[in-house]
Amino acid sequence: MFYYPLSLMMLCGIREYIFVINKDQEKNFINALGNQKDLGIKIKFVIQKNPKGLPDAFIITKELIKNESIAMILGDNFFYGNMLSPLIKKSFKIKNGCNIYLYPSNKTSAYGVVEFDKNNNIKKIIEKPKKTNSNLIITGLYVFDKKVFDFSKKLKPSKRNELEIVDLINFYKSKKKLNVIKLGRGSAWMDVGNFVDLQSASNFIQNIEQRQNYKIGCIEEIAFNNKWINKKNINNRIKFCANTSYSKYLKNLILN
Repeated sequence: MFYYPLSLMMLCGIREYIFVINKDQEKNFINALGNQKDLGIKIKFVIQKNPKGLPDAFIITKELIKNESIAMILGDNFFYGNMLSPLIKKSFKIKNGCNIYLYPSNKTSAYGVVEFDKNNNIKKIIEKPKKTNSNLIITGLYVFDKKVFDFSKKLKPSKRNELEIVDLINFYKSKKKLNVIKLGRGSAWMDVGNFVDLQSASNFIQNIEQRQNYKIGCIEEIAFNNKWINKKNINNRIKFCANTSYSKYLKNLILN
């Protein structure tokens, strides 16, 4: 499933990545990705020894990222929409502050929610509220400036002994450095962290692919269209994928 959030970042022109994973996952990711050179991207793996929350990812990767802005996307998030990547790519030009991406949902009690006042200014951000007058939830995509590393260190663990992403976002809000991008009609977002939502996303993807005859989240196609790789790289990926419908799709890329 991580191919889908990775493909969104590739559509936005990002070529360098850090995967924050647990100690048992690295081999699986390496096997699933194959040779990174044939994808035109660079991926480094950082082990998070204990689940200390999302902001901890910034703390443990600071030496790799240094003083740069950074985008974070969760591996179980699925985004889709024709105008989505241009919108997100434009928002990546941030130099100061934090960007969060909101999506309307009827499952507000399961996510962080942003409430607005009458003037459409951010009123407050609530984590998994029982009651709220807003249906706009925070998706698993964030952009932070270089101050995120220092801000993350200032956070205190929550009751579940983790650093909370909502606390980090509220920190930026208190500094008046928080920007919101609303993903509305024409776009789709799904959190596929459980079996029911994963099945729903799979059905959604299958329906579109069957009707339009193209793959969603084909990272080789994106890299090829971006001119990050050539036909030789595609042929290497065809061999890597063996005799599958996916490899046949890749063959058609270089035949057409």
